Parts: sequence; structure tokens; C-alpha cells
Amino acid sequence: MAIINATDATFKESIAEGVVLVDFWAPWCGPCKMIAPVLEEVADAVDGKAKVVKVDVDDNQTTAAQFGVMSIPTLIVFKDGEAVDKVVGFNPKEKLVALIEKHL
Repeated sequence: MAIINATDATFKESIAEGVVLVDFWAPWCGPCKMIAPVLEEVADAVDGKAKVVKVDVDDNQTTAAQFGVMSIPTLIVFKDGEAVDKVVGFNPKEKLVALIEKHL
């Protein structure tokens, strides 16, 4: 499954249904670049069960501020629009898949 890029305008719609892992990132962030291919693998692993969404914090500061994103990458799991879990920094695929599956 392709990763969805959300903006301040599309964010609520992106997380409204089901389990969604949101990656708050920026193009200049080293760890964000490291986690990008891992997120592709996570998206494939949870395809049909959950979604993976990315939010560029430079371009979408309102959404980042709304969820208290202070350092990146910050990954927040949403279930039916509500934040239910959060990890900060680089995490391996297995940990992120387990984080998502815990809320399915």
C-alpha cells in the first residue's frame, strides 16, 4: 500500500477511520530519512489492516502543533481519529508493526 501524504487540510480525513500510523517528519531530518524505507515496509506489512500517513511538519505546522510534536520523527498511532499511541525517533519495522497491531 502506498503511503499517504497528508496536509493540515486533509489530516482529519486521513485519520478518521481505522488504525493509522502517522509519521511527522521533515525533509532535512536525518533520522526521518532513515525511517522512510522502514515505513514503506510497514505499509506493506499492514496493508488492508491499517494505513501509514506522512505529515511534513515544515509545511503543516498546525497539525504538528495540535499533537505536540516537538522532535521528529514522531510517530503517532490513531484509531478512528483518536491518538492512542506514540513513539519518537527511529524504530525498526518489527516495533512499528507491533505498535500498529496492538490497536487493530
